[in-house]
Amino acid sequence: MKHMHKPKGALLAALDIGSSKVACFIGRIIDDEGTFEVLGVGHHASKGVKGGVIVDLDAAEAVIRQTVHAAENMAADIMKGYPLREVVVNLPGVSAASHAYTSDVQVAGHEITDNDVRRALAKAQEQVLSDEYELIHTIPMDFRIDGNDGIRDPRGMFGQDMSVDIHMVTGDMGPLQNMATAIERSHLDITALCVSAYGAGLACLVEDEMDLGCTVIDMGGGVTSFAVFNGGRMIYSDAIPIGGMHITNDIAKGLTTSMNDAERLKALYGSAMASNMDESELIDVPQLGEDEHAAPNHVPRSLLVGIMQPRIEEVFEMVRAKLNDSGLGNAVGRRVVLTGGSSQIQGLKDLGHHVLDKQVRLGKPIRLTGLPDAVSGPAFATTAGLLTYISERADEMPAEIMAQAEPGSVWERVRYWLRENW
Repeated sequence: MKHMHKPKGALLAALDIGSSKVACFIGRIIDDEGTFEVLGVGHHASKGVKGGVIVDLDAAEAVIRQTVHAAENMAADIMKGYPLREVVVNLPGVSAASHAYTSDVQVAGHEITDNDVRRALAKAQEQVLSDEYELIHTIPMDFRIDGNDGIRDPRGMFGQDMSVDIHMVTGDMGPLQNMATAIERSHLDITALCVSAYGAGLACLVEDEMDLGCTVIDMGGGVTSFAVFNGGRMIYSDAIPIGGMHITNDIAKGLTTSMNDAERLKALYGSAMASNMDESELIDVPQLGEDEHAAPNHVPRSLLVGIMQPRIEEVFEMVRAKLNDSGLGNAVGRRVVLTGGSSQIQGLKDLGHHVLDKQVRLGKPIRLTGLPDAVSGPAFATTAGLLTYISERADEMPAEIMAQAEPGSVWERVRYWLRENW
């Protein structure tokens, strides 16, 4: 199915709330293909967020404000003094769940239209409405007409019965409401939500990867989330509550050093794979509580790698187990793209290949123009992808499907939480 694009000149903003940083991109669409230029960027070390979830509203709100202000200031010429009002926000994978549904509608021999497709999607959405979770994505995967399957876009075709396999993603209400509250206190409205790994995939994958089957693994500070793409669509997403901060924490404990020093050692000398040089190479590990002038404490680099490797291996093994349990089989594809702030650890690609037994490459955002170098790396994949999502995939947003489904339907009576005044 062709996706709709937002019009040329439209201003859009993305807010990526993570465990280690909060980032905001303000972008403008520069052509009819939905290509963006980024005009404003803000990012700030995160506070009040743990394991992808807000644990301190005041702290989170303060960081969101600072981040958004920085992006607004950078885009001041275009914003002409108007504050940012609407943002698309990431939903951490730990607060989301994937569901597969099949929806059938009668088409009674007439030509299948947009409306028939929306009718099928809306019918499925009605089945998952609940007070406990919110619907985030409604993604049609495969259509069948009178039992013939493998149809990607049924519009213009004829038949009696149409059924569609749908990938729905829901978000847990509690974490969502806390996030909405922190954002709303910053005087912003959420126009859409997008699962973090979906954003990362939209930013980093080339079209062939999305078509032929590929898993994007987004390794963040508090969460590692992943999404499987096939046929140009996301067909599955999940997450595990372990990220780069857990590796840093292991190092701090294992080498009795501070979190700051552990983070620095990880970045400078860390690796996911042991090499035969590690024994002979010594690194200086500052000890907890000692002043700067204490005698250097040299340990072999192999000690550091020996702490990191099992933890990273565990992450890949948990991802592999979830992919095996997903029932997707061959649809998962042969490729993996690693992205996110923690994907820059040396040797990660090789360890990923070893554990997952797939071709692995490192990914960073490829679809945006004008990104300053400082924010063009893998740590900003999700942020960049949120802009792509809102410009190109609005037809997968439950509220849009609902608004355009037949008038007089159940949707007119259902107030959707994004539209409610918090």
